[in-house]
Amino acid sequence: MTFLIVAEHCNIDEKTTVSRQSATIGGSSMHLKAGEVISIEALLYGLLLNSGNDAAGALAEHVSGSIESFCALMNEKARIIGAYNTHFTSPHGLDNDEHYTTCYDLALITKAAVKNPLFIKIISTQQITVSNHFLTNTNPLLGQYPEVTGGKTGYTSKAGRCLVLYVNNENVSAIR
Repeated sequence: MTFLIVAEHCNIDEKTTVSRQSATIGGSSMHLKAGEVISIEALLYGLLLNSGNDAAGALAEHVSGSIESFCALMNEKARIIGAYNTHFTSPHGLDNDEHYTTCYDLALITKAAVKNPLFIKIISTQQITVSNHFLTNTNPLLGQYPEVTGGKTGYTSKAGRCLVLYVNNENVSAIR
């Protein structure tokens, strides 16, 4: 969902300055530094390949000025696409009792995202260096099976390991 909101509100060539708050978000990271100036495109790669919580925070602040305002956009978009069993309290998805979704809603969100060619380009990238950040896709199935175009991994202590896959072959495109 973070990708969708950013794609609707930003040009990928825009640059932003990473705040101390975003640079110090825990969990998975693309290792941003406070004060670093970086493109929206580089942050999207960090978000989707490394599950960079710091990238998610920087993107949210760039779009809306605050995490809270960004989450309001995320929740509005969730309703628009029919993800009625989803509520966001952050752009990164770290554990919070008020932050939740379902497998079905994740499929709806992914279905909306795969309509954007940049999303497909990023999730199908195995490794890249952007703005001096070496990023590796965390999807273990990418490159193992030709029909796996990409997807998004996730992990929190409450949710455990999660994976949404985009599979595409000659006859069928599917989100699993």
